[in-house]
Amino acid sequence: MFYKKVVKRILDLLIAIPMFLVLFIPLIFIGLIIKLTSKGPFLFKQERYGRKSKPFTLYKFRSMTNKAPVKANSEFDDITSYVTPFGMFIRKTSIDELPQLLNIIKGEMSFIGPRPLAETDSKVLSLRKHNGADQVLPGISGLAQVNGRNNISDEDKAAYDAKYASRVSLRVDVLLTAETFVSVLKRDGVFKETSIDNSDNDVVRHD
Repeated sequence: MFYKKVVKRILDLLIAIPMFLVLFIPLIFIGLIIKLTSKGPFLFKQERYGRKSKPFTLYKFRSMTNKAPVKANSEFDDITSYVTPFGMFIRKTSIDELPQLLNIIKGEMSFIGPRPLAETDSKVLSLRKHNGADQVLPGISGLAQVNGRNNISDEDKAAYDAKYASRVSLRVDVLLTAETFVSVLKRDGVFKETSIDNSDNDVVRHD
């Protein structure tokens, strides 16, 4: 319990702040490439739901064109046709997730936890409220992401999230971090989005 309430947050800050400072110039460079190679903002911002189901703004690097329709990834016939060439690279390498270091520093996210979802994933969000999975900070990666991610049902995803929330520990976080790195290297599930994680659709809002 002490790890869950205190140590985990301290470790997040001890890792996220130095990472952000070290990567600040590369992040600016990546943002410039996005601006120079496609129209639209370099950051994608979307309302997601986190701890205690409270909404917050999630940050990602934009990887899709400004002509992409506003809908879930699972509704695209060919999502790759809307992804920019550089967007393809940052998605495959998960570089598009790096701006979430800001979410971690702000206390809205953790490195490991249930993936923050948008309102389009209302079923999973509702299941999380009932099983207690929304009582921990959402993460860049989590138990559901390393156990099928886009190939499991909403019920299974919510169950994995609840299992993690009830067993948060340093050992579990270290193991999930290692498994996440393996998944990134294998490039698992880059474009195979389904309803369980369709809120990662980073289209440009015309507002």
